[in-house]
Amino acid sequence: MKKWIVLLALGFVSCQFGKNGIVRNQNTGAALGTSYNIIYLADDELDFQMEIDSVFSVVNQSLSTYIPDSDISKINKGDSSVVVDKMFREVFELSRSIHEATKGYFDPTVGTLVNAWGFGPGRELNMDSLSVDSLLNYVGFNKVSITPQNRIVKENTNIYFDFNAIAKGYAIDRLADFLNSKGIDNFLVEVGGEVVAKGINLEKNKPWVVGIDDPQVETGRQLKLLINLTDRALASSGNYRKFRIDSTSGKKYVHTIDPLTGYTKNSNTLGVTILANNCATADGYATAFMAMDLDEAFKVINSNKDLEAYIIYLDEKGNTQEFLTSGFKKLLVK
Repeated sequence: MKKWIVLLALGFVSCQFGKNGIVRNQNTGAALGTSYNIIYLADDELDFQMEIDSVFSVVNQSLSTYIPDSDISKINKGDSSVVVDKMFREVFELSRSIHEATKGYFDPTVGTLVNAWGFGPGRELNMDSLSVDSLLNYVGFNKVSITPQNRIVKENTNIYFDFNAIAKGYAIDRLADFLNSKGIDNFLVEVGGEVVAKGINLEKNKPWVVGIDDPQVETGRQLKLLINLTDRALASSGNYRKFRIDSTSGKKYVHTIDPLTGYTKNSNTLGVTILANNCATADGYATAFMAMDLDEAFKVINSNKDLEAYIIYLDEKGNTQEFLTSGFKKLLVK
């Protein structure tokens, strides 16, 4: 799962006056353990920094496992009296939908395993087959539910929620909703490489152009390709930078946990980029496809008309291959 650290730094706002009276308003800063860059084009000079900070804050208070008194942290500690907010319910229900569509490969109850393998805020354990089998008793989205009164019910109090693989995308969607509420028709919201784009870049009178990292470049960043993005959301996931090295054995453990087996996933999939109608959906599917076998991932992608995908993987001979849906190919910047 993706590590989602609570961090909210003071943002930076800038405004530039472009052609035809278009003003480029831009807020940048740090949140959710990464950086953000929000560009919104309008007729006037605007500054939504306070509102942007507020969105990050309320999402954190609901969904961040890195805040001890957040709703999700209280639930993880066994507090069954917590009445969750609309955001938690929306993320819960979307997670259920993606969980079912991916046959269990997207599972936010994998948090106990995430912690045990050393990728979360909880205590890291020495993992062996007995440990994995034991912890799997606390994994399974079929073991949790949400009542009409917005309370979470768990079959076992040790079940640990981890929405980090979808919460960043959800936060981006909330920022996009805020800009929509302000009547902004052309904007680009980017947090940690995940994006929602609306309208076009009026400064160039062209679609927004977004770069996708090359997953085989382990240090620094190098773009693999560029796409035109309009009225869509984009999220990526990959094993290429998120791993830990066991200090004793020297063995490399990638960050993706297979919720069906309980083990970290060493697969031939290097990176997945998903386009969807909202960023939370793209975020969730991108994570699931990293854990799934390629053939199964292709089946899900081909059966869902709302998804476009770009997957980089290694074939049986170890050669790098690329899979692009027809809709994704159409967006490539030549």
